[in-house]
Amino acid sequence: MQIVRIRGRGAASNPPNRFEPISIEPDRLPPDPDDPAPYRETRYLRDSSRTLIARNESPDIPFSASINAYRGCSHGCSYCYARPFHEYLGLSAGLDFETTIFVKEDAPVLLRAELASPRWQPQVIALSGITDPYQPAERHFEVTRRCLEVLAEFRNPVAIITKNHLVTRDVDLLQELARHRAVVVYISVTTLDPKLQRVMEPRASIPARRLAAIEHLSSHGIPVGVMVAPVIPGLTDHELPAILAAAKEAGAGHAGHVPLRLPHAVAYIFQEWLELHFPDRKERVLNRVREMRGGKLNDPRFGARMRGTGPYAEQLRALFHVTRAKLGLEARGPELSTAAFRRPGAQLGLFDAP
Repeated sequence: MQIVRIRGRGAASNPPNRFEPISIEPDRLPPDPDDPAPYRETRYLRDSSRTLIARNESPDIPFSASINAYRGCSHGCSYCYARPFHEYLGLSAGLDFETTIFVKEDAPVLLRAELASPRWQPQVIALSGITDPYQPAERHFEVTRRCLEVLAEFRNPVAIITKNHLVTRDVDLLQELARHRAVVVYISVTTLDPKLQRVMEPRASIPARRLAAIEHLSSHGIPVGVMVAPVIPGLTDHELPAILAAAKEAGAGHAGHVPLRLPHAVAYIFQEWLELHFPDRKERVLNRVREMRGGKLNDPRFGARMRGTGPYAEQLRALFHVTRAKLGLEARGPELSTAAFRRPGAQLGLFDAP
């Protein structure tokens, strides 16, 4: 069966939902230029969740509380580990994930209520734990910005990770949080090659814009680092030193990396993507992934899923650590503080910190 690339999309199909017994497999026909093909337009649906702050107890994730203003992400990254979360909504991890976006328009109201509750113990909130808070929808809905306004008002610390230059729009709020050691930003840079980025992350900022975001944030006093994630063996791994060097030059103060992992339907989507764009490298890439994942395409074990195992994973870690140390990049971002946390509206009086 012919695989057809869909312009501006990372996935080429909708693989079956692992929770649904019935699936539909449409005929794959070349797109008709005179007829709008399905999945070319993005749908935005209202998400009426009643709570916002999500919790996790994973020992290999450095935060326990997170906010996801959107479900699904139209960046369309072929490798995105968040794709399987769409299956919990009865949708596919493929095209559905990047074309059906659920928007939590009430997120700022929910966040305010949760932070104001005496049950809330001030702690770092990750923005986001799953999908990118600055994906294209944010330019219109501004849910992330309105959540940042609440976080700045409460002075609750936040860690942001994004691959979109749009984060620089909110430098005023980030500076306010930085005054209280309550913010750190990680810019995800996977490649410096704009041609590769265009097909791998079709609706995310180009590499030059991500480096520009690092420079802009750094020059405005915002603690910012680079996250090289995922590192794709046989495709982007050779770029690791160059990415770190470019990020350091732009003003990054710390760096991290995560090797590629392919949970659930992501394995199928990524293999299909390789077949479309890099058929000559497909087996090399997949075999290297298997080397890091105990002979499989994914190893979900805590302690292994974010690091990988085996000689290749060790070699990748060594390259990262040596390059990071040589460039003077820190292993971690600054420790964030909850000391300035406050609940606006409470009787603060003369003893409220300025």
